[in-house]
Amino acid sequence: MTIEDPRPRYQQVADLLAAEIRDGRWPQGAKLPSQPELARRFGLSQTSIARAMEVLKATGLIRSEFGGGSYVLEAPATKRVRTIPSSFQTGTPSGFAAQMRAAGLEPRTELDIRGPEDAPPHVAAWLGLDDDEQVMVRARRMYGGERPMQLATSYIPWRIAGEIQPSEVDTNPAGLYAVLREHGYGPVRFFEEIEGRRPTPDEAAFLGLSDVQLAFEVVRVAVGEDERPIEVCVNVLALSRWRLRYEWESE
Repeated sequence: MTIEDPRPRYQQVADLLAAEIRDGRWPQGAKLPSQPELARRFGLSQTSIARAMEVLKATGLIRSEFGGGSYVLEAPATKRVRTIPSSFQTGTPSGFAAQMRAAGLEPRTELDIRGPEDAPPHVAAWLGLDDDEQVMVRARRMYGGERPMQLATSYIPWRIAGEIQPSEVDTNPAGLYAVLREHGYGPVRFFEEIEGRRPTPDEAAFLGLSDVQLAFEVVRVAVGEDERPIEVCVNVLALSRWRLRYEWESE
């Protein structure tokens, strides 16, 4: 740290510790020095060190245990590369499963299918539902090993979902689209919108987020041949655990 550096001192400490974590000085699961030790190392007050640790928690590099110190997070950031097979064949490994295995984690999904029920207002707007239209909800809680990684909730208009048996729908997105196609509702294109936001209390509890950590909300809309949306999927991911990458070919 230098006097000329315009960054606040606590930010300088946070940036230096972050660099040390990324360089491997503090490996995954390692316990960091205590705040008094860091205060002595950097010649700062414990208040400044506490602010630096909050920055590291907010960026998802460390976790803190009450009375037990701070530790480098065990799970690395995972790349999310969204690809959906154009053939919509069942049995195709899901993108989530491939991403988890690439990170050395075993994927697991808990699935809950319910309906008909009313859609949340923002989902009803995405789907263009009439006031009395309801949806089938396909809610997934997704894990990498035992670590909660993602929430994914699909909403399908009941005019479509009413023709589908829950047993036809597995936990693979390609499987869902294959079923829709078999019933004459195959998607022809998709689009996504992404924003960073504060998680709801339920989302934070599942993902293990503190009150200063943010989540990605990735809304994917599947559009049918008649240009009407046939599914909206709301994905909620811990911002600190994911890097989003999109690839496309030049025309």
